[in-house]
Amino acid sequence: MKLKTPTLGVILMTGLPTALGASAPNARILMVALCLMLSACNDPFAVMSGGELNGTVSEVPESWELDEISALAQLETRPSEPYSINLVYVQMNGQLYIYAGDNRTNWVQHIEQDPRIRIRINETIYPARAVRVTNDDEISAFAAIWTSRGFFQRDPLAFDEVWLYRLTNRRTIR
Repeated sequence: MKLKTPTLGVILMTGLPTALGASAPNARILMVALCLMLSACNDPFAVMSGGELNGTVSEVPESWELDEISALAQLETRPSEPYSINLVYVQMNGQLYIYAGDNRTNWVQHIEQDPRIRIRINETIYPARAVRVTNDDEISAFAAIWTSRGFFQRDPLAFDEVWLYRLTNRRTIR
């Protein structure tokens, strides 16, 4: 039996199960089950946002010393109505940074309203405060690390305005 490779149009119009060969009634059941499974989890899924993060809560360290200089993490904003997404952090000089480029994304807007965030790295959640970085030297140092990660990393120095945040202990204000 030869499997057909579904086109994006087929997937969007009929759903992935139908595109992969399931009958229409079975495809509907599979799509409903998939939607229920995705809606049952609070964690962000791939590029979809989620709600409150789960994990072991720990204090923000005085100096970040994670195994990876840069890796995938989950960010939770808006404590009153948790909103979480996947993103990549960068650690530099004992500090942890999150970056939205020149995009004023949903999570950036949430931080502008309330800088209290939670970041989950592996299974540990750190309640923190996001402090916007505006210092040119700090942005330049971050840019050197960020752009060294690969060709598709958008250089902060190429934008007039960037949304870069340093994560600090919630009690720290600077």
